[in-house]
Amino acid sequence: MNAEDKAGAEANASRRRARREVGPGKTRRRRTRGLARSGGGPAAPGSPRAYTCHLGFCRRPGAPASGTGWRMLRQVLRRGLQSCCHGLGLCVSRHPVFFLTVPAVLTITFGLSALNRFQPESHLERLVAPSHSLAKIERSLAGSLFPLDQSKSQLYSDLHTPGRYGRVILLSPPGDNILLQAEGILQTHRAVLEMKVNHKGYNYTFSHLCVLRNQDKKCVLDDIISVLEDLRQAAVSNKTTARVQVRYPNTKLKDGRNSFIGHQLGGVVEVPNSKDQRVKSARAIQITYYLQTYGSATQDLIGEKWENEFCKLMRKLQEEHQDIHRYSLASFSLWRDFHKTSILARSKVLVSLVLILTTATLSSSMKDCLRSKPFLGLLGVLTVCISILTAAGIFFITDGKYNSTLLGIPFFAMGHGTKGVFELLSGWRRTRENLPFKDRVADAYSDVMVTYTMTSSLYFITFGMGASPFTNVEAVKVFCQNMCVSILLNYFYIFSFFGSCLVFAGQLEQNRYHSIFCCKIPSAEYLDRKPVWFQAVMSDGHQQTSHHEANPYQHHFIQHFLREHYNEWITNIYVKPFVVILYLIYASFSFMGCLQISDGANIINLLASDSPSVSFAMVQQKYFSNYSPVIGFYIYEPLEYWNSSVQEDLRRLCSGFTAVSWMEQYYQFLRGSNISANNKSDFISVLQSSFLKKPEFQHFRNDIIFSKAGNESNIIVSRLYLVARTSRNKQKEVMEVLEKLRPLSLSKSIRFIVFNPSFVFMDHYSLSVTVPVLIAGFGVLLVLILTFFLVIHPLGNFWLILSVTSIELGVLGLMTLWSVDMDCISILCLIYTLNFAIDHCAPLLYTFVLATEHTRTQCIKSSLQEHGTAILQNITSFLIGLIPLLFVPSNLTFTLFKCLLLTGGCTLLHCFVILPVFLTFFPPSKKHHKKKKRAKRKEREEIECIEIQENPDHVTTV
Repeated sequence: MNAEDKAGAEANASRRRARREVGPGKTRRRRTRGLARSGGGPAAPGSPRAYTCHLGFCRRPGAPASGTGWRMLRQVLRRGLQSCCHGLGLCVSRHPVFFLTVPAVLTITFGLSALNRFQPESHLERLVAPSHSLAKIERSLAGSLFPLDQSKSQLYSDLHTPGRYGRVILLSPPGDNILLQAEGILQTHRAVLEMKVNHKGYNYTFSHLCVLRNQDKKCVLDDIISVLEDLRQAAVSNKTTARVQVRYPNTKLKDGRNSFIGHQLGGVVEVPNSKDQRVKSARAIQITYYLQTYGSATQDLIGEKWENEFCKLMRKLQEEHQDIHRYSLASFSLWRDFHKTSILARSKVLVSLVLILTTATLSSSMKDCLRSKPFLGLLGVLTVCISILTAAGIFFITDGKYNSTLLGIPFFAMGHGTKGVFELLSGWRRTRENLPFKDRVADAYSDVMVTYTMTSSLYFITFGMGASPFTNVEAVKVFCQNMCVSILLNYFYIFSFFGSCLVFAGQLEQNRYHSIFCCKIPSAEYLDRKPVWFQAVMSDGHQQTSHHEANPYQHHFIQHFLREHYNEWITNIYVKPFVVILYLIYASFSFMGCLQISDGANIINLLASDSPSVSFAMVQQKYFSNYSPVIGFYIYEPLEYWNSSVQEDLRRLCSGFTAVSWMEQYYQFLRGSNISANNKSDFISVLQSSFLKKPEFQHFRNDIIFSKAGNESNIIVSRLYLVARTSRNKQKEVMEVLEKLRPLSLSKSIRFIVFNPSFVFMDHYSLSVTVPVLIAGFGVLLVLILTFFLVIHPLGNFWLILSVTSIELGVLGLMTLWSVDMDCISILCLIYTLNFAIDHCAPLLYTFVLATEHTRTQCIKSSLQEHGTAILQNITSFLIGLIPLLFVPSNLTFTLFKCLLLTGGCTLLHCFVILPVFLTFFPPSKKHHKKKKRAKRKEREEIECIEIQENPDHVTTV
């Protein structure tokens, strides 16, 4: 800053002090020099120099009143809010012990309850699946027609099989054929069948707990077991395995049944030029053991014990026989590995807290031992921590259940809370030292708490909308509910608990106590006789500065850096073109990422990355992604199956799928037996008396429901199974299949529903998770538009909308390029980005639009000097606190780290690079402030005094 700017700043400061010293209700009188020089008397009422004053606001007659009216309204609102905050500050400063005690008592009360009532959420589907979806209705309908517990072996699903089960993938080394190791695989199978679990003195094996087949009451087992038995017998009898014909995906079993083994045999290499799709080799085999579910607590407990023993057995067998890799999964595995993230992150969250405490303490320190406030930075972070602990206690008292997505709340609340702490510290530094400490606290509240109240209100509005019934994902709703409570308590603790700490620190400063050692600071004469190190520790800065310095806090290292170095550099005319180019690059990458958004319905995104479930899912995706989950096709109305047109409609619906259908087998049976069944009686008679009684077709009895009216039978409900050919991007393709089949159920004459357990998790997931951020964004936009002409300045709201939109789209696009899907965690981070951007951009923009310097460059320098320190302190603490998340081996924390890092980085880029440059190009213009200052100077020369009477109709002319 050059000498002229310093002189101008000092002159402005002295004028502001003079205006404050006059105070309200006093009249300042100036000698008239301009009227004497002009040689005229008082101006006539109709002359251009006549002014009309009313309620403290003056304007010339004939001037437009509409703009003045809005300006008056904004000033009244602003002054009213500032007066309220000033009164709040006075109240806190006069009763600091009360405002310190009440939050402490609340924290002790609710914090202890949080420890006693802690309970994790165990229902993963309720948490992450869309709460209201058509798939859940279809599941209820399908379950009412055919019990899902008996059908889960047919309705294969990758990770979302209902009920209790155990699943294992056996993988051979590269280059080996898993089919040649049939004996080793069957040994593993026998070990599972012989495994016992004890409950109240009774031993239970798989045969006691398994799902039974209706036709022979034997345990339901995968058909690949029969194939392996045939291969083992061929090996024992010294026959080549070529004698056992294994086809893929449909193979013929020894009992004559055709079986689909596309989900049981993986990494398949077919015989070249084979018309019947014979298998040459395979890499992996998947076997599932389904347990019966009766709905009783005892049965469920025994099933849970069996699953635990199953996973232990697979680990033991893997250690003993390493020639085959074994990957196991049970029904509780997803929940266990989802909750594992919280266990892994405990120590890292504590490290993050220590880093934030250290950063806040160091950034609040100065060389001046009197004005340095390291303990206030430390206490500010602790204030946010105890508010979060209180919010957690309230959550558990209201029967809330913890889940790993709530891990983001401490980071979200810390980012907002420490912003209020650092702003209050900056507001304290801007107050005059010659005022009593209670008045300084009140002035700091008046300066800071208006903006902090507005931003806290927007936090509450956006997360409140996320907690509304419009949100269709329970994890997002629970998170937003907790975030609303955290924001309210955060705000209360900042102005009460931290405000009380600020009062005590101000009292120590006023009494000239050391900011760290709390001892009296010796006089300058005493310090001169002491060693250099003692002077450095006990110096209050008066050796370097004058006792009458306007702002002794300007020696804070961040303020000094911004004022002396950064402000001049960023507003340099040679830097601006590079900033424009940087923003164009930023915008282009953001736009490119926004075009590649993908939904994150994959549950793996929320699990610990080194967990068995993730390892299982990776192997499953690699070797068993050729076919989709088995889709149940339920025809729930009577149909003329013997009609050729109906048969043609069914063929068209099933075209493109691999169908496991009793109808297809029955039509082949009729053609092979040369039987004509063109009418209802023949069709049903042959079906019941001949087809369903053959051993190879008896399992189809479970797929047809007959009704009998007299001597006539009818088929009222039937089902078949469809499997689509897919690639590695199975999930997206399955959803495309679902969205294609559903409209056909309404447009075709055949009434049907389709269902698979995985549809519950995937059905319109992208819409369900994006609705909260859309509602939150709309809410912010609506609030800013409604307050366009009411709060501070309309251009401030306009610039704020542009800035928040730019930051939000930047985070959305860049996180997509960083391989982050749109799951519940990333959506919550996007809602937070809206508020984080407003939190940091709003004070900077409103200070700029209200600044009265002559040029835009001087205004942006003034804004950065006033709010840049708090913004830089908060974002730096926020980003440093994220570093430990990088070392938590969890996909959930990786997503949280990426999104919050982009949030902090994009906000920092806009506050310190983009806005300081762009605001020097575009409105608001500052020329009118220059004209106003000239007019005021001329008016002071002409006007001696204007007195406002009590009568509102009184007009004073000069």
